[in-house]
Amino acid sequence: MAKTFRCRLITREAQVLDEPAVSAVVPAWDGLFGVLPGRAPIVAQLGTGELRLDFPDSGPAKGGSRSFFVDDGFVQMVNNELTILAVRAVAAESLTESEAQAEVAELAARNEAGLSEPDLRQLREDRRRAQAKLSAARNFKGRGAI
Repeated sequence: MAKTFRCRLITREAQVLDEPAVSAVVPAWDGLFGVLPGRAPIVAQLGTGELRLDFPDSGPAKGGSRSFFVDDGFVQMVNNELTILAVRAVAAESLTESEAQAEVAELAARNEAGLSEPDLRQLREDRRRAQAKLSAARNFKGRGAI
C-alpha cells in the first residue's frame, strides 16, 4: 500500500495545492471524515470549516501540516487521489483572528426583522460561515505553523 496519496485543492480561480499527503481531515456537510492512503472511494459534499492536511517529510511541503478554511463544493477520493473542489479555500495562515471576529460581530449586529425568508436564510448562512472562519483562525493561532 502506498504511504501517500495525491491531494489536489482547487477553486474556481486556481489550483491551490497539488502535493502528496499522508493524511487529511475533511469537513463534509454532515461532519468530518479522515483520509489515509488507500482509503476506500468516496464522493461527498464539502462543508464549511477547516481542512487539515499532513505531508510526508520527503515531499515538496517538507513535512508538517497545513490548514485551509474551505467552504462548499465537493470532495472525491478515488485511486489514491483526493480531489477537493471548493467554492472558497483560504490558507489558515492568511486568516487573522481580529478580522474574523470583526466579521462575526458585523453579521451578528444585522437586524433580522423585516427580512424576507431567502434573505434571512442567507444572513444565517453568512453568520455560520463567519463563525467557522473564526474557529479556523483560532485553531491555527493555537497550533501555530506546524
